Amino acid sequence: MFYSPALSARKRALLSDTADAAQSAAPAVSHVHQMRNLQIEALAEFAPLLAAASTLSAFVITLVLSGRVAMPILASWTILVVAFNWLAMRRLQATAFEHIARPASAIVIVESSIGVAIAAAIWVSIPAAVFADQIPEIRVLLAGAISAMLCGALAIAVAPLAASAWALTLSVGLAAALWMSGASKFAIAEGTLLVFDAAFVLAVVRRFAGLADKQIRRASEELRQSQMLSSLMHEYEEHGTSWLWQTDEANRLHYVSPQIAMLLNKPTSNLIGQPLPALFGGSTALGEAMLAQAGFDSVDIELSSAGARRWLAIAGNAIHDRSGQFRGFRGTATDITETRSSERRLRNLARLDVLTGLPNRLHIRELLGQALEQAQANNVPCAILFLDLDGFKPVNDTFGHPQGDAVLQTVAQRLVETVGDQGIVGRLGGDEFAIVLGDAQSRKRVFELADRLIARVTEPYALDAVSVRIGLSIGCAFGPIDGNSVDDLLKKADLALYDAKAQGRGTCRTFDPRLAQEAEDRVRLETDLADALKGNQFRLLYQPLVDAQTQEVTGFEALLRWQHPGRGFVSPTVFVPVAEEAGLIGDIGEWVVRTACRDAASWPEPITVAVNLSPLQLLAPGLPGMIGDALAKSRLAANRLELEVTESVFLNDSTATLDVLKRLRALGVRIALDDFGTGYSSLGYLNRTIFNKLKIDGSFVRGAATRPETVSIIQAIVTLANCFQMTITAEGVESHEDYRRMAELGCHQIQGYLFGRPLPFERATELVGTRWEQRAAG
Repeated sequence: MFYSPALSARKRALLSDTADAAQSAAPAVSHVHQMRNLQIEALAEFAPLLAAASTLSAFVITLVLSGRVAMPILASWTILVVAFNWLAMRRLQATAFEHIARPASAIVIVESSIGVAIAAAIWVSIPAAVFADQIPEIRVLLAGAISAMLCGALAIAVAPLAASAWALTLSVGLAAALWMSGASKFAIAEGTLLVFDAAFVLAVVRRFAGLADKQIRRASEELRQSQMLSSLMHEYEEHGTSWLWQTDEANRLHYVSPQIAMLLNKPTSNLIGQPLPALFGGSTALGEAMLAQAGFDSVDIELSSAGARRWLAIAGNAIHDRSGQFRGFRGTATDITETRSSERRLRNLARLDVLTGLPNRLHIRELLGQALEQAQANNVPCAILFLDLDGFKPVNDTFGHPQGDAVLQTVAQRLVETVGDQGIVGRLGGDEFAIVLGDAQSRKRVFELADRLIARVTEPYALDAVSVRIGLSIGCAFGPIDGNSVDDLLKKADLALYDAKAQGRGTCRTFDPRLAQEAEDRVRLETDLADALKGNQFRLLYQPLVDAQTQEVTGFEALLRWQHPGRGFVSPTVFVPVAEEAGLIGDIGEWVVRTACRDAASWPEPITVAVNLSPLQLLAPGLPGMIGDALAKSRLAANRLELEVTESVFLNDSTATLDVLKRLRALGVRIALDDFGTGYSSLGYLNRTIFNKLKIDGSFVRGAATRPETVSIIQAIVTLANCFQMTITAEGVESHEDYRRMAELGCHQIQGYLFGRPLPFERATELVGTRWEQRAAG
């Protein structure tokens, strides 16, 4: 800087107080006003120096001119110089004081410059006036004194107008003196020096003024940016979730935001100078990061604040000087408590079932993993129970999903209450639940718990003033006895549940190695089934249907058989359920329909063919289209095709099933209800004109020989079927007595080994148009 003000302590204090007030109450002044204030301050600061120089030089000139100029004139001049300089100095200081906190106007600068010019004029007046009358030596002295005073303009160069006024006034005075002294060599030389001297001083003043203006502009911009940055940082610290800190090379705090002090419940002054890691409980992670003397990101620290746990993320950048020496850290501290809480809530939600609030499948896996580790460590078995609700789907379909959800919530509550502290209940999804038992050393206790669970779940549920019941099947696996991993135990429990379902539901089954073998067999059977259809391993056998009165063959029932190349004959009771589970029943069923239609088309009318349909096939909306296509391609009349369904089709989605059956009936095919009376009550569907035929199960036929009540049931079924104009077929007729009894009870058709076992197509064709009496006689 070319100028460094040195105001008095009182003046500096007032300047600081007023400036602070001005910063908060008014916008920053422009660099022009700052430049003017600096000029006023420079004039005030150097006024005593110029006054002293003027006074001292006035005394010297008075002493030199004494005896050559009248003393009263010299004395008056000296007094005037001293008095005016003292008054001008006080005036400039007062003006500078007035403009500490407010910008100076251009008029103030002009007035001050005029005062400087007057001071210079008063001082140069006597030396210039008596210059011509003096001897050369005195002239040289006077010219030198004026030239020396001319350099005083350099002291106030920061105020170019005042400095120029001072220099020009003195130059004019000396020029006038030289002019009045005549064109002597001395005058010419002195004039030449005066021109160079004045030009040099003015050039320096202009240069100083330009440099000062640049520095003022730069300082103004730096101040503006600093104020803006300070405001932004204040706003950031005041309203943001991150705060600032800075340490020295020993990691001691040099600066810290007040918010951190509030968080630590300590005064800011107590934090300054303390090691940063020590303030956060001696965090090892933070200490290691700072010891590396390199930047680090997001060191998470947990601390206690006002009785609550808070989390901060500390990040810092290393500070190095120009020589590369480490000088500390500057960084931020961010409150991430809410973020941590949100993450924890999300993790909990990801591990809980939304409907019931129980642990979900993911969490159950974690809990089972922990239980298995404890079991292996303590040599105490654990257990996993898989629970599946029996009969829940009809309830859900009948009453709607909201009521179904309410049932699931009630089931969850009953399970939790029953299990208590013996284990943890979770929901796997849908109507499947699971229970993890940490202590399953007593299998008796596990089985007793399973019995209580089944009894509790099967208690009635009130839905829309209607009491409904559902059942519960349980599969159980013990770890590490049945498996050493979570996946293995879950698989074993699932196999046990499958076995419980197969055993009639409403029971608990434990894993048996036999189940694993059966599961592997099912997997291989699935693969073989897919190959069987491609490899032409299936064939149809036809069992005759005989008119009960004439004993004439009126049709055949197509029965599917599988001759496996390695296993040999595989029973339909074995492979059909597997095909249904594997999703192959649709393709296999289509092959059966098309083959049966093609074979029946070669028989004369009105010989019919009956084909059994799986309940899963009836859920396929495309079934009627496939049946129609098979009839069209085989050119078989629709009324010669019978489709047999069992009562189990009404256990699931009865609405969709009825829709498909009606569409099939619309094609003209006949619909038969097979095994009537042995399954789900279907009397309510008989009056919907869907079925053309009822087939009485063989168990009723055989029971009629020994139980009169069975005969009454058959009579009721025949009466009911006749009311709806349905054909009655008696299955499982194996003796003459069975045949006679069924014919007397009113059955229209007879089917059973008495009239023929299932036959290949060629042999079945030979029976067309024959009577059983003829075959028996032959």
